[in-house]
Amino acid sequence: MANTAEATGKEDFEALLMESFESREPLEGTVVKGTIVAIEKDVAVVDVGLKTEGRIPMKEFGAAGRDGTLQEGSEVEVYVDRIENALGEAVLSREKARREESWARLEKQYEKNEKVEGQIFNQVKGGFTVDLDGAVAFLPRSQVDIRPIRDITPLMNVPQPFQILKMDKRRGNIVVSRRTILEESRAEQRSELVQQLEEGQVVDGVVKNITDYGAFVDLGGIDGLLHVTDMAWRRVNHPTEVLSIGETVKVQIIRINQESHRISLGMKQLQADPWEGIEAKYPVGTKFTGRVTNITDYGAFVELEPGIEGLIHISEMSWTKKNVHPGKIVSTSQEVEVMVLEVDPEKRRISLGLKQCMDNPWESFAERFPIGGEVEGEVKNKTEFGLFVGMDGDVDGMVHLSDLDWNRPGEEALEDYDRGDIVKAKVLDIDVEKERISLGIKQLSGDPMESAAGGLKKGAVVTCTVSEVKDGGIEVKLAESGLTAFIKRADLSRERSEQRPDRFAPGEKLDARVVQFDKKTRRVGLSIKALEIAEEKEAVKQYGSTDSGASLGDILGAALKDRTQAAEEAEAKTQEAEDAKTEQAKTEDAEAKPAKSTKKVKTAKTDEAADEEEAKQADETAEKPKKATRAKKATSEEGEEAEEGEPAKKPAKATKSAKTAKTTKTAKTAKTAKTSTAKSDEAKSDEAESDEAEKQD
Repeated sequence: MANTAEATGKEDFEALLMESFESREPLEGTVVKGTIVAIEKDVAVVDVGLKTEGRIPMKEFGAAGRDGTLQEGSEVEVYVDRIENALGEAVLSREKARREESWARLEKQYEKNEKVEGQIFNQVKGGFTVDLDGAVAFLPRSQVDIRPIRDITPLMNVPQPFQILKMDKRRGNIVVSRRTILEESRAEQRSELVQQLEEGQVVDGVVKNITDYGAFVDLGGIDGLLHVTDMAWRRVNHPTEVLSIGETVKVQIIRINQESHRISLGMKQLQADPWEGIEAKYPVGTKFTGRVTNITDYGAFVELEPGIEGLIHISEMSWTKKNVHPGKIVSTSQEVEVMVLEVDPEKRRISLGLKQCMDNPWESFAERFPIGGEVEGEVKNKTEFGLFVGMDGDVDGMVHLSDLDWNRPGEEALEDYDRGDIVKAKVLDIDVEKERISLGIKQLSGDPMESAAGGLKKGAVVTCTVSEVKDGGIEVKLAESGLTAFIKRADLSRERSEQRPDRFAPGEKLDARVVQFDKKTRRVGLSIKALEIAEEKEAVKQYGSTDSGASLGDILGAALKDRTQAAEEAEAKTQEAEDAKTEQAKTEDAEAKPAKSTKKVKTAKTDEAADEEEAKQADETAEKPKKATRAKKATSEEGEEAEEGEPAKKPAKATKSAKTAKTTKTAKTAKTAKTSTAKSDEAKSDEAESDEAEKQD
């Protein structure tokens, strides 16, 4: 029975234990209350009603764990991470419990955009960590204060308000800002202070910060900007020349922006304006002495008196140094004498001139070297449009390309000069206002065009030497004057087949007719074609007259016909003499024959004379179309020449080469006619001999 009772008791305990486990909700992952049963060094032993207690480090209890407020028997809320670990102990965490509580509370405050309390307790990369009553948040360095703070020690472990900017529970990330809280409070203060300030009001302030462009002045809770240009009427290179940090100054409120709450301040407005009556103090044309205060790329500023500065533009610094930096002419703090050129009180500008206080070298040059005088100088620069020659007085003159040589192109003549060469030139023009001097090198020698003007005129015949052969014509040089001219392809000959530049060679001499001569444009026009036409017109004068109504072809044809007829008559006489001898011989042979034979011989002679007359008429008939063709061609070429505007009034002397060509052509025509006549006579003689032989048979 005892054993039975003992077994029953065990079953009842087991059932009760299992019932208690089943009725209790799962504790893992929840926050429960526990009791501290013991404190061992830096660990607190907490009982939460499980089989075993759990151990929690004292540092998880925060300030309570450091100051000793936790004691045995104190109740705390802990987070049950695991009921039992490998050592049989419960795994508890006070930090996770506080975090869970804080996250729930912070989410509600974040949704309502409320401020939260926290303490900065550690510094990390890029910012600081903040304890928000159990939840750890990140405070970026840019969100600590409105202005950058070098030392943050006074803010460490001090309870202060923060604004939650971002929350991410899944990642356990919270971002807070202290700057937002400060800006809100500052905006409220600034709004109140701005309402109390007015433009034009004079207030006292303390210099808080100095920058390159000005200084920030504290007006009692709100800052105003004192720009460097509003510190004094004179030029201030840096605010530190006038102010220092912590200095109390009296300033005037210039402008207030109600929207951005920005305030502009000024100090020079409290002083008298030195620009009042500036025109009377500094009249135009007067000279003053000033100090160079600043040098820029475009000029230099000169202080005439405190608060009054004028600008010397780079173009007004030197008469001769044009492309030089102002720093090479004047230096800072240098005392210089200047002349007032212009005063503008509205824009507060004074234009000054430095070179006006010096002698003008251009006027001195004009007095020493009048136009037409000769000068000598060094070639300072060589450009694509000419030479710059340096002369006495540091003045430069320019020799244009067109003033280098009379005959050669400017680009070709420019190659003869280099920088540093000493050259002589003649003064062509001087412009003192524009500071320009025009020089000429070719003017030192006479103009060949002027010397050639007496011998050259339109219609004259000149002898030339071929200097260059080109596709479009030939370039020649006149023997007497040395001028160059270009004969176009169309002017090389009257015959199109002879208008070939390649039939000429460099160095060959030829005659041509002057068809154009212009001194202004320095152009000489020559034409071989015009010369040939003039020679033909000369032939017209010798062989015919234009008043007769005959064309040029008819006159030339008549001249050729006369020569041909003369040659034919001479040939006919020779042939007749030979025929007479032959007849005489035949007559002697035939005297012994009957009278009948004599009659036949007479008939043969009569027939032979008739045949000879018919052959002569046939030759004249064949010659007429040829003459007509030559006359038509000559008339056509004469018409073309008239259209081209070639001079035809005055005949010119034929050149030796043209006369030779014409004589050769006439001789060829006469020889051809003579040959034709000889062949005709020979044929007639053969026919006569054949008839005589038949009669004898």
